[in-house]
Amino acid sequence: MNSLIIKTPEYKNLETRFAEWLKLLNFEPSTIKYAPRKAHEFFHWLENHQITEIAEITKPIIENYFYYLKTRQNKKKKGRLSKNYLRSHLTAIRKLSRFLRETGRESFEADVHLPGNKKPTINIFTKAEINALYKACDNDLLGIRDKAMLSVYYGCGLRRTEGVNLDINDVIFDKNMLFVKKGKNYKQRYVPMTEAILEDLKNYTTYARPMFLENNNHALFLSQKGSRLTSSSMADRLQKLKEKAGIEKQAGLHTLRHSIATHLLQSGMELEKIKMLLGHGSLETTQIYTHVSSEALAKEDES
Repeated sequence: MNSLIIKTPEYKNLETRFAEWLKLLNFEPSTIKYAPRKAHEFFHWLENHQITEIAEITKPIIENYFYYLKTRQNKKKKGRLSKNYLRSHLTAIRKLSRFLRETGRESFEADVHLPGNKKPTINIFTKAEINALYKACDNDLLGIRDKAMLSVYYGCGLRRTEGVNLDINDVIFDKNMLFVKKGKNYKQRYVPMTEAILEDLKNYTTYARPMFLENNNHALFLSQKGSRLTSSSMADRLQKLKEKAGIEKQAGLHTLRHSIATHLLQSGMELEKIKMLLGHGSLETTQIYTHVSSEALAKEDES
């Protein structure tokens, strides 16, 4: 991608500012790394078509660009670009459009339909499966940490990186609150904890975490070497719990977040309260769980 040269000063500046904006709003590391590269390729293509101003970008131009992507050769493998690459590229271009709009610049609409670009299916754990995951936690130090992890991701509905970034001081025991200071788009929020969640975190911070602690690390979740536990390590622990509980469905840490949202909705909690708990920017995002809840209840009726 470095071989693609862009000369337009505006495009060079926008690429730099776009990368800074992604970091500022705390997007996923993969987005911060790859979205500016895709924007670079987009700007290079625009230049080659004598389009040197954002104001000139129209829907047909965006469509022509994605037709070019669908037909160009894959530079690393034989054949064309994959559908996943095209989808990720469209996501990056939409983020670029959002960046321009939210920073008061001229923007464009990236309303392009890609074949097979369907919304992914949202998997959830049933309540019985959640209970099985908790029961699969051993009584040793790692098991105590596993239970605390489940309570953070399922009980509090945190995103993957939100749980990883928690520090010990973010658990406010005397107020039964969890402070999420590094949420999506750098939004902070307080999440209430039930007595059960509070007990799991107290057990972990009292008995397990001190045994892992080295060099006064402030991270809440620590590895056995005393470093901040990574999301991949947490995902591996969840897979082990799934295997022990006999759960075969495809699921990860985010499945726990989807599950608590669905279960709360099924229990009658108002959508607005679920939105606040999850830290969603709009109610529209939270409304996806109304469909997930209906599908989950239908499957329960069939079984």
